[in-house]
Amino acid sequence: METNSLPVTTAPDVPPDVLSRGLDLIHLGGPAMWAIAALSVASLTLILWKVMRLASMGAWSGGRQTARALDLWKQGKSAEALAILDRRHSLRAILTRTAMRAAMEPGLDREGAEAETARVARGLLAQAGWGLRGLELAVSVGPLLGLLGTVTGMIESFQSLQAAGVRADTATLAGGIWEALLTTAAGMAVAIPAQIALVWFEGIVDRLRHDMEDAATQVLHSPRAALALRQAAE
Repeated sequence: METNSLPVTTAPDVPPDVLSRGLDLIHLGGPAMWAIAALSVASLTLILWKVMRLASMGAWSGGRQTARALDLWKQGKSAEALAILDRRHSLRAILTRTAMRAAMEPGLDREGAEAETARVARGLLAQAGWGLRGLELAVSVGPLLGLLGTVTGMIESFQSLQAAGVRADTATLAGGIWEALLTTAAGMAVAIPAQIALVWFEGIVDRLRHDMEDAATQVLHSPRAALALRQAAE
């Protein structure tokens, strides 16, 4: 008795997705590649955290409210100026508010007001610079890890070539070499974006430093500040 059977069909080959391909490359690169992968994740996380951190500090706010408060301060309207700054939490606003309160503080001369303002400014700038050392580390360590992986991979390839002797296959050697070079490319791929982000963040911190110094100078060396310092001294 014959039975009819359905023809067996094979599913078409599915191309590997990006994640699988990436895991394959990491596996080929060996331990150094895993270290580079971990470094890339840490660097990306640090960059995203730094962007959010600087945004919360008002790095891109432009300082419009601080400039308005400075105008009011120069007009002698210190209460209105402080009222504007009390509602702001950016680094520019915090330092400007500190400088105004120092200028109005009884018993503080100009040097004391400048010293207190400089102390607060150093702390604020230190907060703005948090995380930059981590990016510097990624810039330095990424290529070194890549070079280490390449060197160890080349050593393994030539050891295999020596063990094969006269039966050595140049294709196998070439495959081992390009697998070893993967780590160098990966290390550079981590270091380059980290370097770009580092330079960008450093520029933002420098601009904040300039704006804060300018605001403190306008507060402590304006006619309103001179009057407040004289009244405090009396």
